[in-house]
Amino acid sequence: MRKKDLWILLGAVCAAAILVISQFTGSVIQTGSWGLSFRQEGISPIGPASVEALRAYDAVYLGDTSQKILYLTFDAGYENGCTEKILDVLEQHEIPAAFFLVGNYIEKNADLVRRMVDEGHIVANHTMHHYDMSKLSDKEAFSKELTDLEALFRETTGKEMPKYYRPPQGIYSEENLKMAQELGYKTVFWSLAYADWNNDAQPTREQAFSKLIPRVHSGAVILLHSTSATNAEILDDLLTEWKAMGYSFASIDQLFDR
Repeated sequence: MRKKDLWILLGAVCAAAILVISQFTGSVIQTGSWGLSFRQEGISPIGPASVEALRAYDAVYLGDTSQKILYLTFDAGYENGCTEKILDVLEQHEIPAAFFLVGNYIEKNADLVRRMVDEGHIVANHTMHHYDMSKLSDKEAFSKELTDLEALFRETTGKEMPKYYRPPQGIYSEENLKMAQELGYKTVFWSLAYADWNNDAQPTREQAFSKLIPRVHSGAVILLHSTSATNAEILDDLLTEWKAMGYSFASIDQLFDR
């Protein structure tokens, strides 16, 4: 083999190795959809970007793994008649949650949004229209999706929206994270979720518990959909079980205290 060809081959091997390493360590932030790799029950999963890489952009997906603390979050693009029961259970357990809402939800469910705020929950930014934000490379268009929701929240509640952001569908890019940070936002991904969003194929109670109990872990940022009838049905028992396992709950603002 000629020396030139050998160098080309070695360069290709090194590039491939770096790509593989980045996929396992999450050290490189790439455009894509947030996903998780669970290695072992009770242990935090590997995300597509590392805790350290995300921290540079005021973003998180995981809390302190040395503390048995859970951070409960809900996403909602519309109301499905389940949120009132979910709020009742949260009030009963005295657990704070964060609700990432879109414009349509706030417009049509003002009373529920005000109840969330009045009961001490965080109502956070899931964008005005739930677009794939990674396709909005223009900073003005990106900013408008967040600031329009801020204005709607202010009009609805008389309060300023806390600056926490979750990308719709978990689709993100490094540029998005940077733009959110420049707008004063902290981006919140998650380290525990399950397939609860399809109203035509809701998981059974047993299916939900089979995912949410073995995979729970210290510092877990939990994503549930408040549109899920299953979640509304099981939430009381689920929170009771997590408490019995020694977990307590904290607000997502504490994710950024470190």
